[in-house]
Amino acid sequence: MSDQFIGIDVGGTKIAVTVLQDGEFSADHVVHTEQSSQEALLAQLSEAVEQACTPDTRAIGIGLPSVIEFATGRIRSSVNIPLADVPLRTLLGERVGLPVHVENDASCAALAEAYDGGRLVSPELVMFTIGTGVGGGWVLGGRLYRGARTSAAEVGHTLIACDLERGDAGALEPFPQYGSLERLASGRALDRLARAAADKWPDSYLGHRRASSGSVEGPDVVAGAQAGDGACVYCLRVLGQRLGIGIANAINTFDPLEVVIGGGVSHAGDLLVEPARESAFRHVVPGLGVETTIRVARHGPRAGVLGAALLAAQEHAAERGGATAQDAVAGELAP
Repeated sequence: MSDQFIGIDVGGTKIAVTVLQDGEFSADHVVHTEQSSQEALLAQLSEAVEQACTPDTRAIGIGLPSVIEFATGRIRSSVNIPLADVPLRTLLGERVGLPVHVENDASCAALAEAYDGGRLVSPELVMFTIGTGVGGGWVLGGRLYRGARTSAAEVGHTLIACDLERGDAGALEPFPQYGSLERLASGRALDRLARAAADKWPDSYLGHRRASSGSVEGPDVVAGAQAGDGACVYCLRVLGQRLGIGIANAINTFDPLEVVIGGGVSHAGDLLVEPARESAFRHVVPGLGVETTIRVARHGPRAGVLGAALLAAQEHAAERGGATAQDAVAGELAP
């Protein structure tokens, strides 16, 4: 049998587990996330690995909503899960007796989007995940870029609007900062746009929705826009234009082959992507982005768990020396 790699995607409500072998992924096994304590969650992760392991398992990749020191696998801080200042790679590796590689979940999603059908198809890629907040990842030369010590791609904190003429310019701001993508182009930002649109256009889909249910949120905007409501289309256009400025910054910095938009808000499809694309290329340096494609994520909600398994395969290949990540993913490393 060929080498096998386990991928685990840890979220605030669920944990998904998949197995990569011979370039194919198994169906996901999904359980509810244990939130009662750090130790309970670690025990749950150990159990998930042990249930998926076979004699062919070579490594485990885990994606989490966390700031991670990749070289040591230490979690510095997390969002929506009870893990902070935890040497997860060491603790879990000792429990299961296999190499464990720990990465930010959005970076895992970016790695998954660089692959299609078990093959690396986009070695230069930037991903933006637009959910409650804004996350993302960078794939450069076919591998995740992490910076000097941590999972570097905190694209949600890219500044796209900054008023330096204000009297308090330079003052410290709480995160997410006012002019960041996280503040202006996230799911929460779409919630705010929805409420403002319901105020301005009470006869719109959003106005009627709030009158009947008492509130409106981002998913209402997507539903209304897909039904052709003008106010909802406007909200997505504003969000897309803001996102486009962040995309332009990424293209100006990396000139990637692809910019991928994922996360819950990406369900809006072209209603979000088209204004983002138009805005991005208005702000790109002439001559850059000539070969850049901007698209919606192909793997949807599975991207994180697929990327975690790909991460395990890549790191296993790197540790073997001379073997390629492509060989590892395709299952061609077995003796």
